[in-house]
Amino acid sequence: MSNELRIAVLGVGMMGADHVARITNKIAGARVAVVNDFFAEKAEELAATIPGCRAIADPFDAIADPEVDAVLLATPGPTHEKQLLACLEHGKPVLCEKPLTTEVETSLAVVKAEAALGKTLIQVGFMRRFDNEYAELKSLIDSGDIGRPLVVHCAHRNPTVPPNFDSAMIVKDSLVHEVDVTRFLLDEEITSVQIIKPSANASAPEGLQDPQIALFATESGRHVDAEVFVTTGVAYEVRTEVVAELGSAMIGLDVGLVRKSKPGTWGGTITPSFKERFGQAYDTEIQRWVNAVQAGAETGNYIDGPGAWDGYAAAAVCAAGVKSLETGERVAVEMVARSSI
Repeated sequence: MSNELRIAVLGVGMMGADHVARITNKIAGARVAVVNDFFAEKAEELAATIPGCRAIADPFDAIADPEVDAVLLATPGPTHEKQLLACLEHGKPVLCEKPLTTEVETSLAVVKAEAALGKTLIQVGFMRRFDNEYAELKSLIDSGDIGRPLVVHCAHRNPTVPPNFDSAMIVKDSLVHEVDVTRFLLDEEITSVQIIKPSANASAPEGLQDPQIALFATESGRHVDAEVFVTTGVAYEVRTEVVAELGSAMIGLDVGLVRKSKPGTWGGTITPSFKERFGQAYDTEIQRWVNAVQAGAETGNYIDGPGAWDGYAAAAVCAAGVKSLETGERVAVEMVARSSI
């Protein structure tokens, strides 16, 4: 591995192109060496704007390229399984935008394949863990200052979604972030999910069940509720409130963390999209990943954040959520024991 981490970015749509710009302009110790996209012309045009960057038409050739040290996957979810397995085969550290894979079984297969190598190479792009507000909330919980968390309230609102967005995608593409937030903040697994279907938004596309309310139960019996509303037509809003034994705390009001145990005020404007709301989180996530990959040769751990197991756990919870969406019933989350991997 060279002193400067040479990264291949696979998939240069909105998210991938944003990462290319981020690595090129903001990240220390790394550069984009290769880009790849299903639309080869798009990759070629982008590569031409980046010094020392090449476009490679085949994603597996990009992964195998000897001048690539690490891979960032921003490709569609259905392609992830084979691309991740190729990264493992070539021993290439990889940051994979969610989902890990689109099926629980294939996510578990990836977890097992990585475990068999004895190295931790896969990081999953749950960027909220790197957001300053979420980090502050996690630190507050871990400090014990507000006591043991009992209830978590979440809200996840988008102004609009693409035309192909269906009701199950609200669970798998949007609610999945609240799944990871729950596991991150509470340090335990989600054991059951129920999706409640309120009256649908008249402005939503026909057939789209929006909004949805998800109810999670955790291993120790704690309660999490999450409102997901992806066609508000207003702006991008993500809020999390933790209610604990000795107080509560909320983030997502565009003013930083507000503790209700002390006087506080809030106000301001709402962020227009996830790129503005979580721009800092993406910057921190990529920089810490680059640093971890650079140090990984000595430790065998090439990630600094959520790993393949977290991707598998999220997939298992979302699978239960989709089943609950269909049945209206509370559905138990089916996961293998981590100790069995």
